[in-house]
Amino acid sequence: MRYELMLPHQIRDAIDRALPCVLPIGVLEYHSEHLAVGMDTLAVNRTLERLESEMEIVILPSFHYGAGSYAVAPSERNGTVQVGGEALAPFAKDLFASLLKIGFRNIHGIVHHQSENFWQGMPTDLAFRTAARGAIFDFLDRSRGEGWWGNEAMSDYYAQHANHDDPFSWIRIHPLMDEAIIDAYDFDHAGVGETSLMMALCPEGVDMTKFDPKPWYSRTATRATREYGEKAVALILERLKRILK
Repeated sequence: MRYELMLPHQIRDAIDRALPCVLPIGVLEYHSEHLAVGMDTLAVNRTLERLESEMEIVILPSFHYGAGSYAVAPSERNGTVQVGGEALAPFAKDLFASLLKIGFRNIHGIVHHQSENFWQGMPTDLAFRTAARGAIFDFLDRSRGEGWWGNEAMSDYYAQHANHDDPFSWIRIHPLMDEAIIDAYDFDHAGVGETSLMMALCPEGVDMTKFDPKPWYSRTATRATREYGEKAVALILERLKRILK
C-alpha cells in the first residue's frame, strides 16, 4: 500500500496489525553516462514494488535527497545533488517523530548508497539512524515521562531487547544489500552489479549506447545482464521478507 493513497481507516488497520511501514532512502548521484542519477533510490523503490505483491507493507513516499557527495564526479552538468548529513538529521527526526505520533511502531528505512560501509556508517544512513534514535527517546520521554527506563514496568527490558520487541526496534534502518548479499554479488558503482540490477528492476534507467569506458568504476558494466541483476533481486527480496515480517 502506498501511504499517500491510503484512507484513514486503512492507516488505522495497518497500525493495529503492525504492518511494516517502509521508507525508501537514496540520493541523486552521477552513475556514469549509462545509468540514471536516481539509481540508488530507484533500486529500493522497484524492489519494494515487487515485495508489495508478496507481503503487506506500507510504502512511504521516497526520499531522494541524501548526501550524494561529489566524490565520484563534479556536480556541474552531471547531476549529483548533495545535502549534508547535518541537514538531513533534523528532517529525518521530525519525520520519524510524526510517524510515531500517528501510531506506527514497525518503521523501516531502506538505503542503497555507500552501504558497503554500513556497519560503520556513512553520511546518509548515519543521519537517519541518529534521527531514529533521537525521535524514539523524545517520544518516550513525552509519553512515559522522565525515568521511564528505570521504572519497574521496564524490568523485562532486556528480554524485550532479545526478542526485538523493545522501543528501539520501532525504527530500524537497513542497507538494501547486507554483507551476505555483497559476498554473493558484485557490489560496485555503475559497474556490472548496479547496471545489472537496474536492467532487472528499472530498464528505462539504463542506456548502454551512452556507456563511457573511461571511468574505472564503471568499466565492468559491459558484462551486465538482466539475468545477473535478477540474482541480486532474489537475494534482496528473501532478506527483506525475513527482516520485515
